[in-house]
Amino acid sequence: MIPMTPEQAAFLLQYQLPSVKNEYRTTSALIAAIPTSNADYRPDPQARSAAEIAWHIAAAEQRFYSGIVAGAFDFNNVPRPEGGITRENILKWYADSFAKNFDNLTRLTSEQAARILDFRGMFQLPAVAYLDFTIKHTVHHRGQLSTYLRAMGGKVPAIYGESYDSAEAKKSAAAN
Repeated sequence: MIPMTPEQAAFLLQYQLPSVKNEYRTTSALIAAIPTSNADYRPDPQARSAAEIAWHIAAAEQRFYSGIVAGAFDFNNVPRPEGGITRENILKWYADSFAKNFDNLTRLTSEQAARILDFRGMFQLPAVAYLDFTIKHTVHHRGQLSTYLRAMGGKVPAIYGESYDSAEAKKSAAAN
């Protein structure tokens, strides 16, 4: 791997932070679209439930973002929210966790952003490179969750542009 200078890391950090915030908004909308009455839906007995995927996304982001700030990843289980992994509990926990982590990410020095972090012996990347890694991880699992929604009786929100459901909601609102 080619090392990254602190100046390059600072640029990449400033470049990535708006995407991190935007992806959080999209992920929150997707989690909010989980029908509460069917959050335990899974398309196969071996698959995670919708609530489990939502929790995995939120907990993994916590792990990555706090690890970037701390300079090392903590692979201990992230404690589940009080009251279990319901849509409402996940959304609240995710909002609180994200706000704290995002604030800490904005305070990273260029040297902290450039330091090399090990991820389970598989990757050794500059801390700032894990922002993109985190986004890709979230997008992957968000794709899984979005395919569950209609089968669960839910509506797919806009993700990268309008979805059929968000377009229909907009038409309905304009007609009223």
